Formats: sequence, structure tokens, C-alpha cells
Amino acid sequence: MKREDLFELVDASTALQLLKAGNQNFVNDCPAAPSSGSVQRKLLAEKGQCPFAVILSCSDSRVSPEIVFDVGIGQLFVVRTAGNVVDAIAIGSVEYAVEHLHSRLVVVLGHSKCGAVAAAMDGGDQTLNIESIIAEIPHCCNKMRKAGGCENENVRHTVARLMESAVLAEHVRKKELVIVGAKYNLETGEVDFGI
Repeated sequence: MKREDLFELVDASTALQLLKAGNQNFVNDCPAAPSSGSVQRKLLAEKGQCPFAVILSCSDSRVSPEIVFDVGIGQLFVVRTAGNVVDAIAIGSVEYAVEHLHSRLVVVLGHSKCGAVAAAMDGGDQTLNIESIIAEIPHCCNKMRKAGGCENENVRHTVARLMESAVLAEHVRKKELVIVGAKYNLETGEVDFGI
């Protein structure tokens, strides 16, 4: 499945299928060469953007959503923070994509071997600003030292934090929006949407 029209609104189910298909292309080393050329840049500059999904992802350089999901320019609205944690700015960014760009799917994308999650579990010498990132990662992570448990819990925590937004919760209530958690495996490249 490939999205041909950069300006077609799609529902959450279709958006999720597009992400899954794109991830399979990435995992199988057969990218579909998404549109990112001068024609697409010009169209997006003239007509504006219509991303089919919002990805709230970790800032980790190994987890680039456009590459992981094999999509081109203008297809995703990406918000990246260390540890895929949210604050008012990140939540406001997601709200903007939902309210004004009409994206119908939000994916909170964590990943294996997350440094921010490891720092939250292990503590350590942190600056004040890094400490504010770690403070957003659930304290229950300390009890979940099994492989992947804390990373998964952190994704679920961020999904719950997004649902605290009255704007996003209202869209979910009206069945206009779906918010899901997912986890990227650094070794295989696969995204597990069952978080």
C-alpha cells in the first residue's frame, strides 16, 4: 500500500495500514522510493501540508520516522523528544496536527535500548534540563527491569498523557482520532504496534 495523493485525508485505519506497509518495505530493504523531489516540494509549498499521521517519537538518531515508515516529504507530522516524553509544547504540537491538519492517527513511537529510559532507571549525574526529561518517564520503570518492559511502559505513559489533552480526548471520543503506542526494534527495524 502506498499513498499517492499528498493531499487526500485518510482515516486512522488506512493511516495505520500505510505505516505498517511502509515499515515492511524498510525491514525488507525494498523502499518504495517515496516522493520527495522538487515537484512534491513545490506542491506542498503551494497547497500546504496534509500529513496522514502524527508520529511522536524519540529523538534518537537511529529512529527516523520517515525512513522507518518509508514515506516521503509531507506525509508525516513528526514530533521528537528524548524518550518520546511530552510536555505542553509537544502536546500542543500534536493538537495542532489533529485540529488544523486533520491527521486521524497519532503514534507514540518508543524504541529498544532507549538511553532516556535507561537513564531514568539507573539515575546518574544529570543536568537540570535532562532531569526534566527523566522526570517524565514513569517511576514504575524501576520495578520493570525486564527487557523492554520499561520502554513499553513509557510508551503507554505517553499515550495516557496525550489523552489528558481535552482537545485530543474529544477527537477520540468522537471517533475522529486514534492514538496508539508502538515500539521500534533497533536490530530488526520492525515496529510493533501492540504496545
